[in-house]
Amino acid sequence: MVKKILLFCDPGIDDSLAIMYALMDPEIELVGIVTSYGNVTKQQATANAAYLVELAGRKDIPIIPGASSPVQQEEVAFYPEIHGKEGIGPIRPPGNMEYQTYTFDTIRFIIERYRNELIIVDTGRSTTLATVFILFPDHIELVQSFYVMGGAFFVPGNVTALAEANFYGDPTSSNYVLKFAHNLTITPLNVTQFAIITSNLADEISRNKKNIYSFMMAPIFEYYYKFYQKTLPGIVGAPMHDLLTLIVVKNPKVVDYIYYDANVVEGFEARGQSYIDLRPTSKKGKTRIAINLNYEKFLSEFTKVMLPQ
Repeated sequence: MVKKILLFCDPGIDDSLAIMYALMDPEIELVGIVTSYGNVTKQQATANAAYLVELAGRKDIPIIPGASSPVQQEEVAFYPEIHGKEGIGPIRPPGNMEYQTYTFDTIRFIIERYRNELIIVDTGRSTTLATVFILFPDHIELVQSFYVMGGAFFVPGNVTALAEANFYGDPTSSNYVLKFAHNLTITPLNVTQFAIITSNLADEISRNKKNIYSFMMAPIFEYYYKFYQKTLPGIVGAPMHDLLTLIVVKNPKVVDYIYYDANVVEGFEARGQSYIDLRPTSKKGKTRIAINLNYEKFLSEFTKVMLPQ
């Protein structure tokens, strides 16, 4: 069955790869893209999403701008050293590109249209999705399930020693989503940091003439990989955090799970740290947390879509 996905994101290289994958996969119907601050500004994230959609000839997919900053209204840090100044490594959307955006209320109409077929995937900061929960609580109940890329359980963070970037960016909103989302799956760094694409695979994709994004695959990968070579010496490729989350939606067996209710620290020193209650007397929760990656299954799903025959 085709998965109908409303994607919340902040492209960003790995978000961009997730969009490309979704647009190329016949088993995924991307019914909307909600953009926000995170890896880049909301404005740049929106332009990047519009560019990727245009390349695929899919201007029918609504692009909906979301939040510009976290609820704390503090200065937002962006990461050009990871994703590039414009967010897709050295790739720049045309400066004269024209595109249409949709009002935030469009999210409500999308939920109404697809109802319990709709899957919401959030690969960015939680601010925009939390806002949807607050504005449209009755509509949220109509959504089939939620998938969130965020957190780090029993492993180091990537923005601090304790915290993963999405949960660190707006821990208050992340906590809100974790508390109220039903049928929730979290894909934390535990699995996403091992969803690695190698140089050889990136080169193979760049030579595939049936992949509409082949021309940008090599430069994007090289930019992303250089960062990880500096921060994780010895790594054999670049991890595609957000892409894995989409693949998990399609094939849940790509990862193994534990079931606990998760929380995010909002205090200063441990800000953004995700945790679960492992005490013997604590009750297990309903949230599905990915904990181990089956790399071969991930690679199979990725190449099946990104290397069309």
